[in-house]
Amino acid sequence: MIIQLKNLSRKKWLAQAASHREAVEQLTGGYLQAKSRQAQNPVMDFMFTYYKFRPSKLMQWTPGFGVMLEGATEADGFDDRFFSVTDEGAFLDLNRFPAKKQRGLRWITELLRATASRPPNFGCCGMHEWAMVYEAEDVRHGDFPLRLSPGEIRVLVDNSPVNCSHFDAFRFFTPSARPKNSVQLTRDNMHDYEQPGCLHTNMDLYKWCYKLTPWVPSSLTLQAFRLACEARTLDMQAGPYDLRAIGYSPVCIETEAGRRIYKKRQAELYSKSQPLRDALISVLTQLHDELYHAQHAPEAVL
Repeated sequence: MIIQLKNLSRKKWLAQAASHREAVEQLTGGYLQAKSRQAQNPVMDFMFTYYKFRPSKLMQWTPGFGVMLEGATEADGFDDRFFSVTDEGAFLDLNRFPAKKQRGLRWITELLRATASRPPNFGCCGMHEWAMVYEAEDVRHGDFPLRLSPGEIRVLVDNSPVNCSHFDAFRFFTPSARPKNSVQLTRDNMHDYEQPGCLHTNMDLYKWCYKLTPWVPSSLTLQAFRLACEARTLDMQAGPYDLRAIGYSPVCIETEAGRRIYKKRQAELYSKSQPLRDALISVLTQLHDELYHAQHAPEAVL
């Protein structure tokens, strides 16, 4: 059965849209001001360079599919590539879901389910960032000094377990660091190794949300963005760069005390990620099922 649209009064959806824009402005205002001064920040820069979703896009509110926005008209600016407007209001029209995104929808949902099926592993201690500068001639964040010398970094990586389970971190390892990882990761085996304790896996909940915007509600995307910012902060604090000049105190994973702090915060991020991952799986599964009914797609329902 095709989804029954839930009505949202004009007053309520206007309030939700305004609240969303205000929240995004608070989260990104400082970053945008810093960028206007050409200031570098490896935490927030990552959120808008590696993740290809501009602050202006994040600010655009959407209820997600399955909602009728009462009283909405074309003048309200909802993208007519995806929204249909009737006398009652506007809604995301499943018949306008891009066919080219259906394979991606399936792939993302399967990846999220595979990740959720595994127990968390907190044994990496952020060594992926150190493997990215191991015996490197150039480093990614050259505006900031390294906390250890190249020789000390070599000793640390050579004498520490490197257990990265996330391909999109592993692919940035230096060539000499890649053989040191416990498994050789590829794009094709991501579904076999992603695990929910990984910082980058939990950051990527944001990526999967925005890749399927406007079909995923902005409320979920914003929660995932907040989590990704928090995870990226720990990622950089535990990494090889000295970021104290811009307000980030180090988590010294080269020490036993630092590794304990890292694992504790990693576990806290895992706990925060669990309800977000479950919610996103639920949204995407329902989206796929409704697309099947709406478009009579021949492939089996997830």
